[in-house]
Amino acid sequence: MVDLDSEVPPLPPRYRFRDLLLGDQGWQSDDRVQVEFYMNENTFKERLKLFFIKNQRSSLRIRLFNFSLKLLSCFLYIIRVLLDDPTQGLACKELNWRCSNQTYTPGSIDWSPIIWVNRSLPLWGLQVSVALISLFETLLLSYLSYKGNIWEQILRIPFLLEVINAVPFIITIFWPVLRNLFIPVFLNCWLAKHALENMINDLHRAIQRTQSAMFNQVLILISTLLCLIFTCICGIQHLERAGNRLTLFDSLYFCIVTFSTVGFGDVTPKIWPSKLLVVIMICVALVVLPIQFEQLAYLWMERQKSGGNYSRHRAQTEKHVVLCVSSLKIDLLMDFLNEFYAHPRLQDYYVVILCPTEMDAQVRRVLQIPMWSQRVIYLQGSALKDQDLLRAKMDDAEACFILSSRCEVDRTAADHQTILRAWAVKDFAPNCPLYVQILKPENKFHIKFADHVVCEEEFKYAMLALNCICPATSTLITLLVHTSRGQESQQSSEQWQKMYGRCSGNEVHHINLEESTFFAEYEGKSFTYASFHAHKKFGVCLIGVRKEDNKNILLNPGPRYIMSSTDICFYINITKEENSAFKKQEKHRKKHESKLSYHGTSRLPVHSIIASMGTVAIDLQDTGCRTSSGPTLALPSEGGREGRRPSIAPVLEVADSSSLQTCDLLSDQSEDETTPSDEEVSAGLEYAKGYPPYSPYIGSSPTFCHLLHEKVPFCCLRLDKGCQHNYYEDAKAYGFKNKLIIVAAETAGNGLYNFIVPLRAYYRPKKELNPIVLLLDNPPDMHFLDAICWFPMVYYMVGSIDNLDDLLRCGVTFAANMVVVDKESTMSAEEDYMADAKTIVNVQTLFRLFSSLSIITELTHPANMRFMQFRAKDCYSLALSKLEKKEREKGSNLAFMFRLPFAAGRVFSISMLDTLLYQSFVKGYMISITRLLLGLDTTPGSGFLCSMKITEEDLWIRTYARLYQKLCSSTGDIPIGVYRTESQKLTTSESREMASQSQISISVEEWEDTKDTKEQISYRNNHRNSTSSDQSDHPLLRRKSMQWARRLSRRVPRHSGKTAEKINQQRMNLYRRSERQELAELVKNRMKHLGLSPAGYDEMNDHENTLSYILINPSPDTRLELNDIVYLIRPDPLAYVPNTAPSRKGSFCNTVGQDTREETQL
Repeated sequence: MVDLDSEVPPLPPRYRFRDLLLGDQGWQSDDRVQVEFYMNENTFKERLKLFFIKNQRSSLRIRLFNFSLKLLSCFLYIIRVLLDDPTQGLACKELNWRCSNQTYTPGSIDWSPIIWVNRSLPLWGLQVSVALISLFETLLLSYLSYKGNIWEQILRIPFLLEVINAVPFIITIFWPVLRNLFIPVFLNCWLAKHALENMINDLHRAIQRTQSAMFNQVLILISTLLCLIFTCICGIQHLERAGNRLTLFDSLYFCIVTFSTVGFGDVTPKIWPSKLLVVIMICVALVVLPIQFEQLAYLWMERQKSGGNYSRHRAQTEKHVVLCVSSLKIDLLMDFLNEFYAHPRLQDYYVVILCPTEMDAQVRRVLQIPMWSQRVIYLQGSALKDQDLLRAKMDDAEACFILSSRCEVDRTAADHQTILRAWAVKDFAPNCPLYVQILKPENKFHIKFADHVVCEEEFKYAMLALNCICPATSTLITLLVHTSRGQESQQSSEQWQKMYGRCSGNEVHHINLEESTFFAEYEGKSFTYASFHAHKKFGVCLIGVRKEDNKNILLNPGPRYIMSSTDICFYINITKEENSAFKKQEKHRKKHESKLSYHGTSRLPVHSIIASMGTVAIDLQDTGCRTSSGPTLALPSEGGREGRRPSIAPVLEVADSSSLQTCDLLSDQSEDETTPSDEEVSAGLEYAKGYPPYSPYIGSSPTFCHLLHEKVPFCCLRLDKGCQHNYYEDAKAYGFKNKLIIVAAETAGNGLYNFIVPLRAYYRPKKELNPIVLLLDNPPDMHFLDAICWFPMVYYMVGSIDNLDDLLRCGVTFAANMVVVDKESTMSAEEDYMADAKTIVNVQTLFRLFSSLSIITELTHPANMRFMQFRAKDCYSLALSKLEKKEREKGSNLAFMFRLPFAAGRVFSISMLDTLLYQSFVKGYMISITRLLLGLDTTPGSGFLCSMKITEEDLWIRTYARLYQKLCSSTGDIPIGVYRTESQKLTTSESREMASQSQISISVEEWEDTKDTKEQISYRNNHRNSTSSDQSDHPLLRRKSMQWARRLSRRVPRHSGKTAEKINQQRMNLYRRSERQELAELVKNRMKHLGLSPAGYDEMNDHENTLSYILINPSPDTRLELNDIVYLIRPDPLAYVPNTAPSRKGSFCNTVGQDTREETQL
């Protein structure tokens, strides 16, 4: 057996593949044969074809050389024309012909000047050389491109033109007598045009870039027009050698005048050949040019649809951002442009829109406005194609915004498209900052590499949850993330509109402390001291800081935080400090300080300091925790006795450990909670605090929450069905102590988890936890139930808000808030704004049936919020509608802010938060601050958003500035705004009509108009809070009311005169009033049918004629009013927990519902 190892030589130790290719023979044996492989290119023809045709660069050089030859031949023809003189007759002498000057008559033509020309020998030599080279090249290319049909090669127009222009010159070499024969060399312009088109194609192919069809078509049109004019000029000039003997300039003048349809008539052809040529050229122009123009117009329209390109030169010299969307709607476009260009530093930026769909008519009209046409460039293309990303110059862009299509039926599929776009952009331009909007929270971890991410469902549910405990949180956040001038409705006669419009201009800004005029003087002092005195002195609200060496933002880190010169300060103000002007007014300041309701530590008179110390001493006498009724600001008893305005303790520059109220939130929060009662134990109210053991999706921020010691069985989570553990079948049977929070949603998406977490956060007192009922159209899956089964008092029920029985079973009659989430299945409609139709009508039904219920609604389109709680004959709503139109005409970005449902926080659209992503381009911290406010993120040492209500006991504070001082000096809370509710002012006629509708009642048995009714009417006339609604728009109810009135009229004898008028008036009042009564009877009958007690049902509406609005960072002298709700950023209680656990008696509660009487120790 042959040993194979001995036959094959071993490879050298440093053998490389390159040595084999280079033919390194030092190690190879003599018996090896080197084989060369050719890919069908070994023959001479294939090598020529590779050089002349296949190779892009060499083919480009050949075509450029061919183009130059054709231009040279045309140039030599012009030289020959300029040197030729037809009167010399040199050609006739060479042929021994008699040539004499003749006078041409119109009927006779001397053909000799047309057939023969004067061509010098050097010029003839050049033309022959060019003809030989051109003919040889043409024959060679025809041979190389031959594919079996020789006639196809011969009958091509370029080949025929080449033969006509080159073969006669070659013939003159062998027959010199024909050297002066006329040859139409000017036809080479058409060959030059053909070579130019091929050259441009090869040029773009060689440099690896796509050519513009528009550029090619324009080039073809221009070259065709030039060739027509040049051919006509040369043809007319040559033919008129036997006529008018025109020069080249005269021929040029004639052609321009003729083709422009002017026709002066001063230069005209004399002989019929030239006239025939003009006719032929005009016919050709009438056929060829319209075709070219039609193609050019078509390409222009297509380019208008697709957009075109953003040039590399512009991308390198200008700044631009790219907006990638799957479909561009006019609302989305205007929101982006208005918010993006609201910042002064972005005025020189360009916006390149990359969208795969064709631009619709509305978007096209908007982009034709001069303000946007010079800034916005629309490109039709896909972000998944490098070709389109190159057109948008993504690698040179300052940022890329990728937005999801929320109107898609399948929102998961929309997220998948967004993820692919983000991956494609990151792969093409790794250094381009990405701003991505995602819909579903479970898809967020796929784009964690993006610089800024906004998850729609996360923000939506967290905001709706906070709306239930901090009213109008959605309006507060929306106003903060919108750029506004603060000038809205400043000309209005309504005082609340002026205050609301001015305060809506407040935004979050940032500045370095050492560079700030606002905060530089507070270096080395506590955060609360800096926040209070900055608000006192400049009217700005300091809400957070960030250390230089830390990326985490801390909202209200508390009085123990000492300000450093390198800190970044975040504050709320109408304008940023860089745009503010500072004016010193010492005299006015001194006079004003004597009237201010707060006192700083450095400028306090002695008696004020003593009074403050006395107040503190009195406050410290009561060290017990407040009950869960809510926080109030205790009135000092000493100040009341002396008849002086009560003083408030000063805010300390550096917090003393003895002055801080500690709170051990890891344990129970009060003496009462330390030892739970038997009822609490039996009811299962003994909760633990910890992190939820299971999250429904990847990427959720862990939050410290109230949890159960053991998870609830899935069967017990079902509210309307009993199980082996309990037999309750409706919300009433559970006997909840607190009112319910009901969420009506289509499906239990993972984002709904973010609704539960803020309502079960550790800083919410457990006695104030509201039961949560999820009213779902579809049953939830097991993963979601596994996530919520650890939270206390969370239930679900399968039903719909369309069904009254489902609403009653889930406890709508004793619910505190009803949250209606927009259904995904209705977000897409044939008419865009009809996507909210079903939600609006359902909410209107709830509003009519349960008028005292606080309903919070999510809509797809913000423009539809005007239909919430709609009343057709409400004059005040009509006036607000006109105000909205005026503000929109003035260019306001918040024209909808004066709609009562939005101002009161009862309606919300997630599209209003799109500006959060846009603002992040300038303010990269806005998403982080918003997530901290909503409780989506929890940073150690950072505070949280909460609220407190101003009661009668708190009115001694009097002004917002004194409230600011009281909170900073006692609990370290930072107020950021006020939610105010006022009675809606009605005209006299409206109040009379509403009083008559709401108070007149008719007895079926006794038809008497008593004086008591009149007294009630007059009493209600003078009452500010008289409530009613025009509810005469239901045909069914109207028909029933009229039938009832007819039955009553049959039982009562007819009257005449004044009695009949009274009866008719009562009948009309019955018609108006019976609608609400029938609705109430309908609800009560259904409750009785379901076995529910109608005792808790309130059929009257207590909030119908009130208006609510938000004052963000109001002025210090703003007066507090009864029932004002103050938004607070409260310090993190866990940050004050000492290392050694204090005794129960020495710890004070500092949470939302259990605020002690705020005290400060000196």
